[in-house]
Amino acid sequence: MTAAPGDDDRDDGAEEVIGGIDTHAETIHVAVVSVLGREIADAEFATTPAGYRAAYDFLNSHGAIERVGIEGTSSYGAGIARACAAGGLEVREVLRPDKTVRRRQGKSDPIDAYHAARAVLSGRATSPPKDEKILGLRALHLARRSAVKARTATIHQIHQVLVTAPDSIRQKYRSMTNTKLVTALSRSRTTRYDPVGAAIMRALKDLAARHEFLTSQAADLERDIRTVVESMNPGLLAAHGVGPDTAAQLLITAGANPDRLSNEASFAALCGTAPVPASSGKTRRYRLSRGGDRAANNALHRVALVRMSSDPTTRAYVQRQRARGRSSKEILRTLKRALAREMFKYLTRVVTAPATADLRPARQAKNITLTQAAAHFGVWPMHISTIERGTRRDDDLARAYRQWLQAARQPIGASSPSKRASCEVRTVAPRWGWLSGPAVTFRDAARAVARHPRVLVPVRGAVVLSGEWWS
Repeated sequence: MTAAPGDDDRDDGAEEVIGGIDTHAETIHVAVVSVLGREIADAEFATTPAGYRAAYDFLNSHGAIERVGIEGTSSYGAGIARACAAGGLEVREVLRPDKTVRRRQGKSDPIDAYHAARAVLSGRATSPPKDEKILGLRALHLARRSAVKARTATIHQIHQVLVTAPDSIRQKYRSMTNTKLVTALSRSRTTRYDPVGAAIMRALKDLAARHEFLTSQAADLERDIRTVVESMNPGLLAAHGVGPDTAAQLLITAGANPDRLSNEASFAALCGTAPVPASSGKTRRYRLSRGGDRAANNALHRVALVRMSSDPTTRAYVQRQRARGRSSKEILRTLKRALAREMFKYLTRVVTAPATADLRPARQAKNITLTQAAAHFGVWPMHISTIERGTRRDDDLARAYRQWLQAARQPIGASSPSKRASCEVRTVAPRWGWLSGPAVTFRDAARAVARHPRVLVPVRGAVVLSGEWWS
């Protein structure tokens, strides 16, 4: 693009006017109206750097223009929006005219351009364009979603080919999981079959190689998306159930610009989670919103499903709602509305995630294994690992885990965890009997503690009780 226009191109003594721009792939149509809504002039320009400069000069030639409404600032209007913003104009994003307006007034480029200008003048168009930083994230997100979609189509094609394959091929691969199936097919040989079987195996081998390539590509893109999201809003990834793909979609929907969101109710409506009043007479009811950004609604839906399966607070809420007779769909609707409120806070405020990088070194310094820590809190070792690595946020457990590590003593004789010691594992409950052996490691003792909630483990003068150590 040529040098950006500046404020010196405008005449401060001229009449104030409002601009409107209707955008297309090859052309843009620019219109100017007075502050009273009177049509002044309109013209068409090419979507080139020279065309953007000419459009900017055209706007300034009819008065002192301060605001301009542009349709499609995230698509066809991105170039002219950047040019106007660089020239010091206040850019506002304009939605396309309502269908009822189009039926009444008709549809043409000049009509749409004047409509954009009047939308700014009337105050209907108040949203600034989305932050330019979101463009890179949108491209990465689009590429990953495309790779995942193509990978899903590929595995479906593999199964379709296997359905009609000869019995010798179908019986060999039919009982495998998708992961094992793709690995086996990618390493298979096509020379062991007749011409028909060889052709089928060649197709299956190529499809499996494509699946592996798309899997690798999706993983690489997810890492890039995580890097971009962490640079834009690190607190969003720390929310429970929010991964890189979900966080990217929420940022794309919000535009990475808090000024676009007036309040949490508007964000809920944008995501299609705000209930719509459907009352009449004495009937008071609300219906499901089927509008808004369905991709953002899907992102909140995924977060809700994750929390319903792994978040204790959410699971308790679900149980209370089920006791009141609500269905799973109704519970999901209320959860997504609450999640929209929570995500709005992450998107509009600087939320710092609690630091967890010190947990793993503290645990390793005391020779405590993940199995032992998980046994104490009654969770899976992977749960503790994800908290230590910062990929899962559970503030209550992280706080309790840190306090437990600070209070826990290093096991006596545990400086070499792999060293075997003669010990006897005995449960308090007689029904479990004795669990003894001549050479039981500290890891074996911890596993026994994980299996039985009340276990006494004498080990060289130390007693392990439910994962804690006393000398």
